Amino acid sequence: MRVMGITPNLNVPDIEEARPFWQDLLGLSTEEMNLGWVARYTSPENGVHVQLVSGDATAPADSALTVKVDDVDAAWAEAVAAGVEVVHPLVTEEWGVRRFFVRAPGGTVVNIAQHHE
Repeated sequence: MRVMGITPNLNVPDIEEARPFWQDLLGLSTEEMNLGWVARYTSPENGVHVQLVSGDATAPADSALTVKVDDVDAAWAEAVAAGVEVVHPLVTEEWGVRRFFVRAPGGTVVNIAQHHE
């Protein structure tokens, strides 16, 4: 498994209320996706981005960050073999992501994901 990118997931009570701060003030003006409960805002100039989460639609907890990997099945096998606490099992979500959540030392919930065709 190879890490391809990391995205911070910020919990907000209301994505639409938070959107102007990130888009207008900080210049993350491109809305890459918005599922109502999660939205990603990106700078068109340099690709920096943030994801806003108002409550995960299918997982029992919100994650603090998303780690994008090249092989989520291999990552799952490594996590299980290492005995890492699983917060949300490996699933393919209807919006095209295959993912699972683990708890890192210190308690941070990490979403490990790969886009699925």
